[in-house]
Amino acid sequence: MIKKLSHTTFFVKDQQAAYDFYTKKLGFEVRTDATMDNGFRWLTVGPKGQPDFEIVLMEPKEGPVFDKATAEKIRELLDKGAFGAGVFETDDCHKTYEELKNKGVEFTSPPTERFYGIEALFKDGLGNWFSMSQHK
Repeated sequence: MIKKLSHTTFFVKDQQAAYDFYTKKLGFEVRTDATMDNGFRWLTVGPKGQPDFEIVLMEPKEGPVFDKATAEKIRELLDKGAFGAGVFETDDCHKTYEELKNKGVEFTSPPTERFYGIEALFKDGLGNWFSMSQHK
C-alpha cells in the first residue's frame, strides 16, 4: 500500500539558478546535492517545516529517462513558462508576498481574495509558476 508522496520533480532550465532561487529567495533547505558517476546532478530541496518531502530540481536532458525529442519539448515548455508546478501554503499571504517580492520574486498576481482563501501567483524564472495560498 502506498503511504505518501516523498518526492516530486520540478523541471528547471538551470539547476544552479534553481538552487539559488529555491534556497535564497524561498528559503528552502537543500536535502541532497550529489553528482553521480555519469555527471548527473541529483538536487533536492524542501520547505523547512516539511522535512519528509523533497522537490527534485531536474534539468530535462537526453539520457535514460528522456529521448532527445522529449527533453527538447520539455525545455521548450520551460521557455514558455508553461508548467504550473503546484501550490505552496502560507499562514499570511500578504506578508509572504511582500517578503518574496522584496527578494526579487516575480509575481503575476498579487494576493487576491478567493472562495478558498487568499492566493497570489508567482514564477521561479526557470519555467514554472506557482500558487501561494492562505486557507480561510
